[in-house]
Amino acid sequence: MILAVDTSLGSAVALIDPDGARRAEAGTSDPLGHAEVIGDLLVEALAASGGDDVSHVVAGMGPGPFTGLRIGIAAARAFALGRGIPVLPVPSHHAAALTAIETDAVTGPFAIVTDARRREVAITVFDGVDADGLPRMLVDTVLVPAVDADAHLDGIRRIDVAALSAVDLARVGARAHAAGRELAGAEPLYLRQPDVKQPAAPKRVGL
Repeated sequence: MILAVDTSLGSAVALIDPDGARRAEAGTSDPLGHAEVIGDLLVEALAASGGDDVSHVVAGMGPGPFTGLRIGIAAARAFALGRGIPVLPVPSHHAAALTAIETDAVTGPFAIVTDARRREVAITVFDGVDADGLPRMLVDTVLVPAVDADAHLDGIRRIDVAALSAVDLARVGARAHAAGRELAGAEPLYLRQPDVKQPAAPKRVGL
């Protein structure tokens, strides 16, 4: 089984079989409170899966807000470390793109758009899937003022996503792993630096 964890929007957890079939899923669309619910969601999904043979953990790497996103990544890494299994990092927008293509039958170029807060949105442009069954990304993720999003897309179909499918995140991770591909590095896609920063060293004051 493959376990997927994502907190780029709400909090989402899922397990799939090796063939990509959904085994269990749990989640909440609340964009806050990830730390309070992620543990319970993991327990719920694992209990519903009817098995304990997880072989890989897929971590949704964003884009997403700093605080929420890192909670899901930390949970995925902690689970993998405890089981001694690999973590597969996957950009979260790839899961939304797979949902659009395989569930909603979207064809041609389209943009996944998610709320980045502060009146901004994160946008990634895709077009179909490649030979490995992975969403084909045409344009890397960018951060755009929400009021400028349509002008930025210049006619490309827009798909606003408020909740992510952890099942499709797991499927993307499974397909990437089967093809020997890495879709993301170890660093999350925050797009914006955290508000809280380490204070600078105090200035020396002479007498």
